[in-house]
Amino acid sequence: MSEAERGATTPEPVDDLLAAATTTAYFWGRVAGDGELTRDRVTVRAEDETAAEALAAVAGTSRTDHDHRVAARESAHDASTVRFEDEYELQVFGAPAERAAAALGLPIDGQPGGYRFDAFADHRPQLVRGVLEACGTVCFRESAESVGVSFVHDDEALLRTVRSLLDAAEPDVPTDDLSATSSGGHWFGLADDADAAAFARWVYSGSDDSGLYSAARRGKLRRSVERATGSEVGELSG
Repeated sequence: MSEAERGATTPEPVDDLLAAATTTAYFWGRVAGDGELTRDRVTVRAEDETAAEALAAVAGTSRTDHDHRVAARESAHDASTVRFEDEYELQVFGAPAERAAAALGLPIDGQPGGYRFDAFADHRPQLVRGVLEACGTVCFRESAESVGVSFVHDDEALLRTVRSLLDAAEPDVPTDDLSATSSGGHWFGLADDADAAAFARWVYSGSDDSGLYSAARRGKLRRSVERATGSEVGELSG
C-alpha cells in the first residue's frame, strides 16, 4: 500500500445505502460500473485497496482475507489485448439489492436496468467518479499531447445515462457519441474540446476529505492532465 493509500480518510458507514449522500452516490456508481445485483446480494469490485476500504466502510461490512486476487482483463477498446490487475471484491447481503433495483433502476439477476439516478442530483461528481473508476479509462495521447477520458461498458443504457449526467454537469463537459468496441461493448469519451483539467478537478472535488476515491485512478488522471497541460493541478482533492 502506498503512502497516499495509508493516509486516506476512511468514510463513515451509512445507516441506509439508499439514502442520498456523497458516500452512497460513490458506492452505487461503483456498483453500476463494475458490479452486479442478485436477489440476495450486491457485488462490487475495485482495483486498489483505497477504494476497497472505502466501499467496505460505506456498506458497514468487513473485508475478508480472500477478497483480493489478480484478474485478467481485456483492454476496453481492443479485445486482443489482455492486462492483469489487482481486483478486490466486496459483497453486501440482504435487502439492499432488491431495493436498489427498484429505487435506482439497476439491473438485477440479468434483467435490463433503467438507471434512475435522480436521487443523487446533488452528488453528481461522486456518482460520476464511482462510474469512472469502475468502468472508465484514462490515457495520455502522445500524438495530440492531450488527455483521453472514456467510459466503457457492455450496457449501452448505463453509458447513455452517464452522458446525460455529464451534459448536466458544471463545468461544461462535452462528450462524443457512443461507439462500439471490438469486444462487443460500447464506449464514449470526452470530446476533444473538453477541458480535462476542469473535469478532473470537478470529479475529484472533496475526495481527500471524504476518502471516496481510488488512489491509482485519481493519480493517473492527475499525471495525465499535468503532462498534457504542462501545469500542476494538485492532488485533485479540493
